[in-house]
Amino acid sequence: MKFVPIVIASLGTLLCAGLLAASAVQDKKEKEAPKGQEKKGLLFVSSEKGEYKEMIPGASRCVITGDPDKGAYQGFTKFDPGVVHALHTHPHDLDIVVLKGAYIHRPEKGEEQRVGPGCFLHIPAGDRHASGGDAKEGALFFEQSSGKFGVDFVEKDKK
Repeated sequence: MKFVPIVIASLGTLLCAGLLAASAVQDKKEKEAPKGQEKKGLLFVSSEKGEYKEMIPGASRCVITGDPDKGAYQGFTKFDPGVVHALHTHPHDLDIVVLKGAYIHRPEKGEEQRVGPGCFLHIPAGDRHASGGDAKEGALFFEQSSGKFGVDFVEKDKK
């Protein structure tokens, strides 16, 4: 009968050690997490107060989650007023929701689209298009992609 209390005490000690180890691993993960992503759950980022970095001339991004240089990400993107990005493609689908100004989408074939505040646009990977910002306001939009960001500019065939 002395065996049972010893087993129970040993199991309790192992359980406590396991919980402490799991807590240490979680603390390490939180310390290594990118700024603003230390904890799971609620995440608030202001598009007006975010830190923007230029990606290409006339366009800057504030990364919210992920890493556009490595894979999936979400962020706010700004296009300067009147900027035009020549015909190009992206290696992964892009989803955007315009918050201010207007995103000007110019598909290689088809009508130009003015995507204004509150509007959503899905750009499939490989879609040949030009893009830009409203002449006066530029564009501010939320952008997300399931893969690494890239821009491949297309030279039109010379005839």
